[in-house]
Amino acid sequence: MTPPDRLRALLSAPGFIVMPAVWDGLSAKLAAAAGFELLFLSGSCVSASRLGGPDLDLFSFGEIFDSLNMVRGAAPEALVLADGDHGHGNAMNVQRTVRSFGQAGAAAILIEDKITPRALTAAGKPCLPREEARMKIRAAVEAAKESGILVLARTDCRPTQGIDEAVARIEIFVEEGADILLLDSPADEEEIRRAIAAAGDRPSLVVLSPGMPRATPSQGEAAAMGFKIGAYPTALLAPAITGMQAGLQALADGETGSETALDPAELRETLGYPDYDAQARRFIVPD
Repeated sequence: MTPPDRLRALLSAPGFIVMPAVWDGLSAKLAAAAGFELLFLSGSCVSASRLGGPDLDLFSFGEIFDSLNMVRGAAPEALVLADGDHGHGNAMNVQRTVRSFGQAGAAAILIEDKITPRALTAAGKPCLPREEARMKIRAAVEAAKESGILVLARTDCRPTQGIDEAVARIEIFVEEGADILLLDSPADEEEIRRAIAAAGDRPSLVVLSPGMPRATPSQGEAAAMGFKIGAYPTALLAPAITGMQAGLQALADGETGSETALDPAELRETLGYPDYDAQARRFIVPD
């Protein structure tokens, strides 16, 4: 089965899907080894890891596409939902983005309705007019037919244009053939119910990160609301930053490493040195 077919089967099975965010080979390898079937190649994590900065549309198509190849190389059996962001341009750019990610083995790709280039501020998420947003999703769905990659259509218009417009966009994204739907920044459970109802029989995704304006639901609460997938953009990134800061502080304090660091043997095991040696023995020339 292809990655998109495997994802369709996963979505049709019972249960809530927990999807951690990854950004490189190591994060993907660890997440897959922990048993997670679906990984989110997150734009915010790619921005943090590559640029050391916030997710404000600064990374390029090439950078996140390279990150996809790293993730796929380190965890080839994992399914990847890739952050296509705004498609890196107009509807024709969207088609190139979707085709490229599909050919590279992503199971699904997120396309959103934000305006690009964004205004020179970190606040707010101005979005395209409704019909332009429709055409981006139409372009994505058309391009997706070549590889079968699923299209996750996201609307960010709730904070700037209101819930009625956001629900209307979800409805037209469904009409255009989007496979998964995402309402960004719902204000309350009533808005969540409206968005999930607008998605009809298509699965809905929820972003579950601490620090949202409203309380972050638990996995059980999200499932009870009707969500099928929960994305966790900071679940690996935040503790990774904490771990690096602890290691740096230990060095500054004259230590050789932090108390929470892996011991050398466990580090080598995690990174796959024994696996490498086992595979390499097949090619050693006898004395």
